[in-house]
Amino acid sequence: MSTKSTTATADYGAKDIQVLEGLDPVRKRPGMYIGSTGLAGLHHLIWEVVDNSVDEAMAGHCDRIGITLLADGSCRVDDNGRGIPVDPYPSGPHKGKSAAEVVLTVLHAGGKFGGEGYKVSGGLHGVGVSVVNALSQRVHLQIDRGGKRWEMEFTNGGKPVSKLAIVGDTPARGRKTGTTVTFLPDPTIFASEGTEFVARTVLERLQTMAFLNRGLEIAFADERPGREQQVTFQYKGGIVDFVKHLNQSKEALFSKVAHYEDEDEGQMLDIAIQWNTGYHEGIHGYANGISTIEGGMHVEGFKTALTSVVNKYAKNRGLLKEKDDNLLGEDIREGITAIISVKLSEPQFEGQTKAKLGNVSMRSFVQKVTNERLTEWLDENPTEANKIVKKAQAAAQARVAAKNARNAVRRKTALAGAGMPDKLKDCTSGNPDESELFIVEGDSAGGTALDARDPRTQAILPIRGKILNVERARLDKMLKNNEVTALVTAIGGGVGDEFDAAKARYHKIIILADADVDGSHIRTLLLTFFFRQMRPLVEAGYVYIAQPPLYSTEVGKEKIYLKDDLSKARFLEEHPNHKKEFQRLKGLGEMDWEELRSTTMSDATRTLLQVTVEEAALADEVMGVLMGDDVESRKHFIQTNAKDVRFLDI
Repeated sequence: MSTKSTTATADYGAKDIQVLEGLDPVRKRPGMYIGSTGLAGLHHLIWEVVDNSVDEAMAGHCDRIGITLLADGSCRVDDNGRGIPVDPYPSGPHKGKSAAEVVLTVLHAGGKFGGEGYKVSGGLHGVGVSVVNALSQRVHLQIDRGGKRWEMEFTNGGKPVSKLAIVGDTPARGRKTGTTVTFLPDPTIFASEGTEFVARTVLERLQTMAFLNRGLEIAFADERPGREQQVTFQYKGGIVDFVKHLNQSKEALFSKVAHYEDEDEGQMLDIAIQWNTGYHEGIHGYANGISTIEGGMHVEGFKTALTSVVNKYAKNRGLLKEKDDNLLGEDIREGITAIISVKLSEPQFEGQTKAKLGNVSMRSFVQKVTNERLTEWLDENPTEANKIVKKAQAAAQARVAAKNARNAVRRKTALAGAGMPDKLKDCTSGNPDESELFIVEGDSAGGTALDARDPRTQAILPIRGKILNVERARLDKMLKNNEVTALVTAIGGGVGDEFDAAKARYHKIIILADADVDGSHIRTLLLTFFFRQMRPLVEAGYVYIAQPPLYSTEVGKEKIYLKDDLSKARFLEEHPNHKKEFQRLKGLGEMDWEELRSTTMSDATRTLLQVTVEEAALADEVMGVLMGDDVESRKHFIQTNAKDVRFLDI
């Protein structure tokens, strides 16, 4: 052993081991706890606090939750639950501290791990309100319990300003028990996209929570100047109202909603189903209030039972002859909107996004109950049942037509020799992990992108014009569209129900369009296509949007590119004496290939926006409203949400 290595080993000792105490790990690596330090992570702080209140509601101790966005940029969440316990912690390193302080300052501390405080909890997937404390500039805690009001404050990432103390009696009017948490996010943590909450994002999530917790009142208020509004959600019908809400922008096949509930050995299910005249499957699973976007055992059990029950009904009523083939699951599920909400004491989450329910017992439970209860519903509602079967039969015919169209696409590409669309300029790498496909707006930009690319790992596919709006078309019609078939062939992995993300030829599909209205439209059409026909691609995190710069300017002889208005504002803060004009870059065609490479395509210098789906039901609803046939719903959506639009390019 050399002297050098001996010295290095000797110098490396206990002093070099860093121990992160208390909430320090969260501030050091916030992304590990809340996913990101962008807008999604910022809003995750609200969910962590609200989830605790919802858990109180699910336990039967709370019937009202309030969420207020305050004028100073902070957020207040209050409930009328039992109130966080205030008595001293009985043992261990935190002995003598109030339970409330422990909950707010120690990771993984709470009433959900021992099994006694809460039978069912949605908050187990997170790490609790302590993370909110760690990532906030200021936190104020208020607890009403035992006739007394207790308060405590924290600052600068969870440092107690004072001990938990009684400040008086519980007010004579208002709640008798409950918890209020007010927090101001730390701007040094959320520096990339700021600490400004988006009202629409909050409202969407709160509405879903209200649907899933029948009768729970959730009151939202925005007190920020110029944005004042108050909205209260409370649904006596629960998920039945949820299904009707999701179908309101579509044409329902019939007005009735099939609904059944059951409970057995600590497992509960709540299922509501209605079909519409559209072509897309909308089955949305929830476990303890958490959106399971990748499905799981509860969704599998439902699908299996649904296929069996409808086929059995069709055979018994003579709608399917004995010699006829059974209807496939995908035929029956065309146009379905279903909410599968289950609650269980120890959920096991797995999958790409940790949003897939893995409890095997839940599959057989949902399957058994659906077999019994849906059979009863179909027998009791023959008019509706016949419509379901007829729609499924039409879907089966369309499936055969789509299969023929797929085969025609395959034959066409096989006859073409290389098997790839002529317009695709492929990369030389055969490794999907490092291969990228840039979908580029127009042939001219495609030519520039071709010169700018790394030919080993970057492929270019120009799209001419606007692709078909797939929200309004069946698969057989889609596959007659040249741009759609080029996408399907280039990406690989199939299309529709048979799409397999594992067979995709690229693990980065990057939409590269102009930063103008037409470019936005093209992005929306492409995202609709990926969400409806290649959804596993989105769920795997393979779809991205390129962020070409909006502005350029000069500092000395150096040309500077700025991504958006926020970047421009920061630049001007850093360069207060900057007198040069800013050039507004309207199109990719204005850049030469070197500029395009350095700003948008080079892995070292570009900014990509990854497309994710956190709430599948919300995504389904928004896609239906914005890309569907209901003009009034679309108009209402735009008018309602216009004030939340940021970084608008006009």
